[in-house]
Amino acid sequence: MKKIWSSISLASVLLFGGIAGCNAQDAAGDETNKQPAKEKENKKTEQGKTAKEKKEEEKKQAEASKPKPAPKPKDITVKGVYMSGAAAGMNSKFNELTKLVDDTELNSLVVDVKGDSGEITYDSNVPEVNSYGSDKHPPIKNMKQRLKVMKDKDIYTIARVVTFKDPYMAKKKPAFAMKKKSGGLYYNDGIPWVDPYKEQYWKYVTSIAKEAAKLGFDEIQFDYVRFPDNGAQVDREVKFDNPKKKSKAQNIHDFLTYAKKELKPYGVNVSADVFGVSTSAKGDTGIGQQWESLTQAVDVMSPMTYPSHYGPGEYGIKVPDAEPYKLIKSALQPAIQRDKALEKQKKHAAKIRPWYQDFTATWVDGHITYGSQQVKDQIRAGKELGIDGYLLWNASNEYTKEALQPKN
Repeated sequence: MKKIWSSISLASVLLFGGIAGCNAQDAAGDETNKQPAKEKENKKTEQGKTAKEKKEEEKKQAEASKPKPAPKPKDITVKGVYMSGAAAGMNSKFNELTKLVDDTELNSLVVDVKGDSGEITYDSNVPEVNSYGSDKHPPIKNMKQRLKVMKDKDIYTIARVVTFKDPYMAKKKPAFAMKKKSGGLYYNDGIPWVDPYKEQYWKYVTSIAKEAAKLGFDEIQFDYVRFPDNGAQVDREVKFDNPKKKSKAQNIHDFLTYAKKELKPYGVNVSADVFGVSTSAKGDTGIGQQWESLTQAVDVMSPMTYPSHYGPGEYGIKVPDAEPYKLIKSALQPAIQRDKALEKQKKHAAKIRPWYQDFTATWVDGHITYGSQQVKDQIRAGKELGIDGYLLWNASNEYTKEALQPKN
């Protein structure tokens, strides 16, 4: 009996399976037969659309495919110090500076990402960087770990990107470099620069800024975002690649506008370091830094108001380095007034966050030794004008802790 039942069962399965298979094929066939009709209908609908409707649909699709801008970092009054790539790569110095932030009113660190040599301070994944080898000798071996430590300590992180002063790329890719009218690279104080008019270079330097943003930096700070100083001499000797005949100021504005737009999806603030004299100079001082033009292009303006960098008699001060409080007051007031004038015209003006001096300028005639009082005087001068945020500069990363309020 078992054998007979098995045979019947098997036959039933094959029979019903075949019927089911046929039904499935019929159903599929029906669907297949229906498909051309659907396609015809869709085609008809597509053809029925006006050119305007098609354009609107394409626009919507393009907008939907764009990455949504990430939220910007929380708005804080930044108080920070500069940390070189070498310092960030050294455990003892990195720990010392993060502890300084832990112990004082400081809440931020400015870290070299692309330094004065033009080289990248960490192992980059940017294809162009790898191609040019500009990250071959990175002092920071563990950038992600460094950023994690800073984030865990709630430190606001600023990536310093030295822009057009790039001797590495000027030599590595001379097509980017400033050229003399007589031929060959142009050297400014012994250093070759890239030509700020080279828009292909804009893409290169901005790709580095984007990677810094992806790594987790809160802000991108463009330094040396200018032409070399001694502008009149530079203009006499250099043949710029400037087919659009743009002024220096327009070109620097256009670069910062481009960089800010490119960085928008990453949710970072964008700042620019500018010469201290730009706060009161009417023109661009020959380097392309004109206050109204720049402040409309970025989120934060950081004038380098180091008293030692002002000449004798500036603002009526015999030796500016010797009177830090008076110098800072005199330098920042014009910037505030110029921003107010822009705001009255309903135009954007960036937040002002100055650099202050925390070093002794032994090369200045009549200089004084900078210590706690001199740093405090600069901070106080800014505060009295309503500017509470600041950055301290010392190339050797040695800062005067006594000048800073202890952490509450």
